[in-house]
Amino acid sequence: MNPIEMKQRLIAGAVATALQTLAAAGSHAQAPQPAPRPSNASDNPETTLKPVVVKEKAEAPLGKDAVQATTTTSAKGNQPLRDVPQSITVVTEKLINERNLDTVKDVLHNTAGVTFQAAEGGEEDIRLRGFSLATTGDIYLDGMRDAAFYDRDTFNLDRLDLLRGSASMLFGRGSTGGVANQVSKAPHRLDERSLSLTLGSYAYRRVTADINQRVAEDTAVRVTAMHTKADNNGAGSSIDKQGIAAAIRHGIGERDEFQASVFYLDNNNGINYGLPWIRPTAAATSAGNTIIPGLDPQAYYGLASDYNAGKATVATLSHIHRFGSDTEVKTQLRQGAYKRDLRASAIRFAPPPGTPPATPGVPQPPFATLANLAGTTGLTRGTNLKIQDLDTTQLQSDLSSKFAAFGMKHHLLAGFDFARDDRTVFAARSAAQGGVTLAKPTTAIGTPDDGASVDEATRVLRVGNDFVAKAWGAYAQDTVEFASAWKFVGGLRYDNLDGRYNNYAIPTAAAEPTTTTSYRQKISKFSHRVGLLFQPSELQSYHFSYGSSFNTSGDTYSYNALSANTPPESSVNFELGARLESANKQLSTRVALFHAVKKNERNLDPDTAATRLLLSGRRHSSGAEIDIAGRIEKDWEVFLSYVWTPNARVDEAASTVTTVGNRVGDRPGLSPKHSGAIWTTYQLTPKLRLGGGVNFRSRQAPADVTAPSWEAPSYATLDLFSEYKFDDRFTLKANVVNATNKYYADALYRGHYVPGAGRLLQLNLNMGF
Repeated sequence: MNPIEMKQRLIAGAVATALQTLAAAGSHAQAPQPAPRPSNASDNPETTLKPVVVKEKAEAPLGKDAVQATTTTSAKGNQPLRDVPQSITVVTEKLINERNLDTVKDVLHNTAGVTFQAAEGGEEDIRLRGFSLATTGDIYLDGMRDAAFYDRDTFNLDRLDLLRGSASMLFGRGSTGGVANQVSKAPHRLDERSLSLTLGSYAYRRVTADINQRVAEDTAVRVTAMHTKADNNGAGSSIDKQGIAAAIRHGIGERDEFQASVFYLDNNNGINYGLPWIRPTAAATSAGNTIIPGLDPQAYYGLASDYNAGKATVATLSHIHRFGSDTEVKTQLRQGAYKRDLRASAIRFAPPPGTPPATPGVPQPPFATLANLAGTTGLTRGTNLKIQDLDTTQLQSDLSSKFAAFGMKHHLLAGFDFARDDRTVFAARSAAQGGVTLAKPTTAIGTPDDGASVDEATRVLRVGNDFVAKAWGAYAQDTVEFASAWKFVGGLRYDNLDGRYNNYAIPTAAAEPTTTTSYRQKISKFSHRVGLLFQPSELQSYHFSYGSSFNTSGDTYSYNALSANTPPESSVNFELGARLESANKQLSTRVALFHAVKKNERNLDPDTAATRLLLSGRRHSSGAEIDIAGRIEKDWEVFLSYVWTPNARVDEAASTVTTVGNRVGDRPGLSPKHSGAIWTTYQLTPKLRLGGGVNFRSRQAPADVTAPSWEAPSYATLDLFSEYKFDDRFTLKANVVNATNKYYADALYRGHYVPGAGRLLQLNLNMGF
């Protein structure tokens, strides 16, 4: 049987089994069956119900209950965090709700070591420890790759786990900086319903609903929904989005458990593509570049017709078979469809009247500087489009088994996964190519939000390129308790990738002919991980780990003549850390020292520049991290995440490298020495709770800029929080985001920066029923 036939049979079988199970769930809902009764149960009905309640609480700790987390599913299987020899930062639903973190970007912004690149096409890359996270496909949804570019919302998240450091042994390609895993809300046995209404600055309004209903003894359904709208997000972009997620779970905690879920998100948001850097004087070099002073964070200079639209539709079927209390196999089948339609304007300084035409090869002086900046300083608006569709099919199965052998305790994790990604990118035809050329009006620094627009609907689209990738992998890891308090972790994974890319070019002044250029790359790669755990008590766990990862040229769904012939980059991560619990287990502290190395970074090969890239680069980052989460005392809760990265450096590079951040001795861009967030709340009275927090980043440079380089200023923002609980059903909450209205550069690029959100006031009423 060939791989395609095998895939088709597996999918068909999984779908048929799931449909049969859902049908069975329906019959259970109509005629509930009594739960198996313990052999020592009495005839008192209350006695037989108690094990159900206890079982539910033990089975599924919910993210809405605390900022502290003690378990994770992001390292494969369901494991205590203390048994994972690698750093994981957990942001629970409670923290997400307290801070009004509506998007996954907001959540990541509130963890340490994460920075943002305002990349071309509005595809904002996320960096962790200075390495790419988004463009390498290292964002996951319930343990399966969620690689599409879209504005992710948090309305259906129970938590977000940020696993730090190389993790290709667990997840395959990518994973140099780490992995961000979104954990969805799942149905459970307790009936719960909540409705949340938030009003705020710039006509902000957000409504969310979360309904969990048990429909049979071992079956529950859960529906979450969201609608959000605002004239401005505090950083120049409007918001208009809605989403819904629904799931049914049957056989909860039984030998065979099934779940079917669907997730839908529709974004029709605005887009602030960014503002240009500015120099002090005309004589200054780019080393003096800084952000434009005196602007309001919410100022917007794009067109009223600019937008960032997108849709994500994800359907998932899963099955868990439990062989016993210590062994289970979880299988998931997912189909995802993603659409993105971005029409944006890159803002640049306009040449003053009378500026002579540019001379080829002769650099022009800056059109605007701090010395001559005024309200009349002109700005141009570029045309930046990113229109694409992505369809994904994934099949994944994971085994978790605990057993004893050879006089030692083992925890075995093993599994395989298959994925097919189909991406199509569309390009717009110019007037000379049979389409339209839209002339965008200019504006000025003193006239933000001028309301100017063009008719984006008149653009004529064609297929610019497409990419098809088929990937599969298999892994196994064993945690062996070889002596009292000592555990050894060892794992190995094999990945196979077959990527095919077609580029379709047409003449600059004609509609035809179409020239097709095709590239193909096949990758076979092993990844490994080893670790040592020392756990002298249930309150202490110390670890050392070493893991590898790799990045392929096709991580961004494209190839060219150079990248298609280039092997993967390889990275390793060393970590020494500890997880410590307070005596009452209400406060967790995680500390770690890390050293991450990209061993063979892609560079241009001066000898074979026309045929391939040279894997000659080497860079590293080293530092220390600390997370604290939980209760210092009964009424005082805290979350702290901090990373200190004193050492980040390019160690080797090709002789032709000239861009800053890639030359020997450079500090890579988007690698601040200090970054973090702290959040704390205190219960002043049984009804009143107050709190606040600070987010901060030290100075950091954009990535890959032409010498001499520059750095965006450091910043810190202050958030405030108050909550009044009327009773168990009604809670009123007020948040002030960036209370000082600090103006700062949040996402950086060599040509521009995107400001962070200014001051926002939001009032929330949460109703339980």
